Amino acid sequence: MVISTSRLATFSAAIAIVAATSSNALAQKKYDTGASDTEIKIGNIMPYSGPASAYGVIGKSEQAYFNKINAEGGINGRKITFISYDDGYSPPKAVEQARKLVESDEVLLVYGPLGTPSNSAIQKYLNAKKVPQLFVATGATKWNDPKDFPWTMGWQPNYQSEGRIYASYLMKQKPNAKIGILFQNDDYGKDYLKGIKDGLGTKGASMIVAEEPYETSVPTIDSQVVALKSKGVDVFISITTPKFAAQSIKKVAELQWKPLFILNNVSASVGSVIKPAGFENSQDIISAAYAKDPTDPQWKDDKGMKDFDAFLLKYFPEANRTDGSVIYGYNSAQTLVHVLKACGDNLTRENVMKQAASIKNLELGGLLPGVKINTSATDFAPISQMQMMKFKGETWERFGEILSGDVGG
Repeated sequence: MVISTSRLATFSAAIAIVAATSSNALAQKKYDTGASDTEIKIGNIMPYSGPASAYGVIGKSEQAYFNKINAEGGINGRKITFISYDDGYSPPKAVEQARKLVESDEVLLVYGPLGTPSNSAIQKYLNAKKVPQLFVATGATKWNDPKDFPWTMGWQPNYQSEGRIYASYLMKQKPNAKIGILFQNDDYGKDYLKGIKDGLGTKGASMIVAEEPYETSVPTIDSQVVALKSKGVDVFISITTPKFAAQSIKKVAELQWKPLFILNNVSASVGSVIKPAGFENSQDIISAAYAKDPTDPQWKDDKGMKDFDAFLLKYFPEANRTDGSVIYGYNSAQTLVHVLKACGDNLTRENVMKQAASIKNLELGGLLPGVKINTSATDFAPISQMQMMKFKGETWERFGEILSGDVGG
């Protein structure tokens, strides 16, 4: 069959049009609810009131960081609208606020909601709606479950990993310890407890001589601390949120009790826990860290800390830089910005999760040297490394190697 020159030209032109159309289709911007050419709507839930209100500054720090990004032109030309609600650390209130963010405010994603109980309450709802519950501000191990909850991802080292790190330290330093554990009686406290027990292994049954749970509704945990001391405990582990952490430090000092004191990372803030409890009462407390401590003089000339201070000066001058929650919000917000930039013009919820699960060796100026953020389609635990530290004078002193207490989802 012979094709005429004119017909061949027409055919070639048609092919060119189809190719151009396909190319344009590939280059088209893709948006889900909450994203447009000019805006990315992000929802957030924080305990600005209630028993965990000390963490509310995280939301304020994140808002300030997004203000910085917007002032610098936004993300790929789009401004961030950050809608943050108070849940008072109450799971039913968290559910109400999550529904409001998704159904009324129509956000693209819910980012950094705080607290294990609150996130547990909204997880099924957000996954059913296929709305990202991204970089939750809690270290519960269950956020690393991409198979059953593909729309939920953690951020900080998980509590079981941290618990295993403390157990490993005790097995080496004090193998015959008589351990007493104060813990919050919910998923948050029990996750740490499991990590410690798993880390101690078969020796745990003999080493742990007492456990004292507390409810967040109680005014103080003084009676629990007294009970632990009465059991002959020589290693006291305080698995608490800031208000109760400060109380536990004060009570141990008041009792003139001198156990080896281990304090969980989420309550290791100098500004919101240690200083209120008293520097003199906090000497030699052991904890673990993954972020730089702004009160540590070794970071005085560090570029990451200089960038952090410049951010505070311009966008969050009222912040208490000694409060670890401030740098937490700063680091977490940087991680979200990294993901949203990677999304390019494909701002669908599916692509947000895809990019969040494709982070490779991300280093942030506010994290300790050697601590890198990594995720994959089967690993939703961005940070798994920590370093031990001891409180001396008015700051934490790090010691030993960077440790990993990896726990699978």
